Amino acid sequence: MKYLLYLVQSHTNFRLAELESVADLHGISVDLSHHREDSPYLIVELANEDEARKLIERCILARGIYEYWGEGEDYDELHNSIQNGDHFNELKQRYQNDTFKFEFECYRGNSKANRVSQIESFGYLEFKGKINMKKPQQVYTVLEEYVPISDNVSSTVPIKIRFGRLIHYSDRAAMEKYDLKKRPYKGTTSFEAELSLVSCNIAQVKPGTIMYDPFAGTGSFLTAGGHYGALVVGSDIDGRMIRGHGAAQNISANFKKYNEADKFLDVLTMDFTHNAFRKSLKIDTIVCDPPYGIRESIKVLGARDPERFAGKENVEIDGVKAYLRKDYIPSKKPYALDSLLDDLLQYSAERLPIGGRLAFWMPTANDENIETIIPLHENLELKYNLVQDFNKWSRRLLVYINRGPEYHGVDNGGIKRSQHNFRERYFKNFRPV
Repeated sequence: MKYLLYLVQSHTNFRLAELESVADLHGISVDLSHHREDSPYLIVELANEDEARKLIERCILARGIYEYWGEGEDYDELHNSIQNGDHFNELKQRYQNDTFKFEFECYRGNSKANRVSQIESFGYLEFKGKINMKKPQQVYTVLEEYVPISDNVSSTVPIKIRFGRLIHYSDRAAMEKYDLKKRPYKGTTSFEAELSLVSCNIAQVKPGTIMYDPFAGTGSFLTAGGHYGALVVGSDIDGRMIRGHGAAQNISANFKKYNEADKFLDVLTMDFTHNAFRKSLKIDTIVCDPPYGIRESIKVLGARDPERFAGKENVEIDGVKAYLRKDYIPSKKPYALDSLLDDLLQYSAERLPIGGRLAFWMPTANDENIETIIPLHENLELKYNLVQDFNKWSRRLLVYINRGPEYHGVDNGGIKRSQHNFRERYFKNFRPV
């Protein structure tokens, strides 16, 4: 059976990865090869309505999916297409007695036509059920596509009209629920709701599994993972982020606001490179945004000069070793982003189950003709390399699948992948738009 996907024209280069990942998560076989980034429409073949619902119900970069009935360049051609469809009589009779309503979706224009007369032109469907505008059993949708006359003037004549029965809306409404503006606890580095949710979809975060964010910050990815039913745990070297600003403004408060406190395991003040989780702890998915070193240089536990620091280990305060006191602040030393990403890949190869996914964001500069070298690990398959551009710099969502020790892919760990310090370039040479 044919189904019509109505996608959003936002982050279009991420749409296919999200659809593929959700389909794979549900074991759905679907041909997405006709996907085009310049179009919000995609017709797919699916086994049944249940598959269509599963494919769309957790997608963010889509609006809905429809049982496809026909299309045309004008309404006459549309009506002929519907009536000559292979399943027309079957579909018409199946829903003949259901309550219903009509909706119109307009892409890049609006005809401002008499919608009542247009609805009446579908009289040949011979629906016997009552019209119900609030809670209909079936929603029939006319999707009109326009080409604007100019950037400031929209068109009033559609170039293509499609028609279908609504199967299910997408999960795009979650963006409103998790909007940063409405969140009790957030910070300057909080990741936007839309791409947090998309990241978790492409990482295949599943209900009842454990998702870990090693650079949790204010918990944007933890919040997204909890939305998809995962039990989430995070860590961050900055204890101020973990503590927040009292009981009303911390990561836990966000989960309470969304009535998802049962999905929040905990967050720990911890240096990821000195990870304290026991090796037997099962971690199903890792989703994170490693520190770029923009607000301050990347640091891990340790001393710049170990020899000079060695004598301070024996310092006592009120008869107690300084490093054993609750108010002790451990020393930190600078750390390279390349090394941090190597550690992240190695940790994922050791901790993720076979088939488990790692998804993280990596910054790259665009203002010079410099090759971007993606970090690779011999046991991890790079599944997606998706780019979000900001003029002179960009960030990439890199998604890996753990294939285990039997998989021998390319490994470039230990090499310097960039000849320039991203933090220095950020402040000296460019600004994001």
